[in-house]
Amino acid sequence: MPELAAWDGFYGIVGSAAGALIGLQFVVLTLIAERPLPPAADAGAAFATPTIIHFGAALLVSALLRAPWQALAPVAALWGFIGAAGAAYAVVVARRMRAQSTYRPQFEDWLFHALLPLAAYASLALSALAVFSHTRESLFGVGGAALLLLFIGIHNSWDSIAYHVFFSRQDTRS
Repeated sequence: MPELAAWDGFYGIVGSAAGALIGLQFVVLTLIAERPLPPAADAGAAFATPTIIHFGAALLVSALLRAPWQALAPVAALWGFIGAAGAAYAVVVARRMRAQSTYRPQFEDWLFHALLPLAAYASLALSALAVFSHTRESLFGVGGAALLLLFIGIHNSWDSIAYHVFFSRQDTRS
């Protein structure tokens, strides 16, 4: 399909990066996880798990758009479903952020863990709706959403690692 062929390199890069970063996130979490405190599980559901979900969504969208589709309708339906499910998940994450008591989220946390993921997933869903009337713009919307999810995951991974290294470890050394 000519519309998607031009995006092969882009999705190859985004998908490879997302896959590699998922693996790296697992390695880092394994290295820093001795025995989390009981309330830390709530924080993990609010902050760590969504990072893997966003990397996974970027990887899935990249893989879907590199597949040899014969028409745009099936792949658009799939990325639209991913967008709708991801938007609902972003709302769940925001509720988890409010409910957990381990860490008090700051503006940057709300931005990168709730608002930007919601925007990325909404862009996926809306791009699926617009694919037949504005194909080129729709494909840029999907590409932008995949790249945004990748950057959100990178930011959130770094933020989580920095928190564990610089803040939570201070309590154990005293």
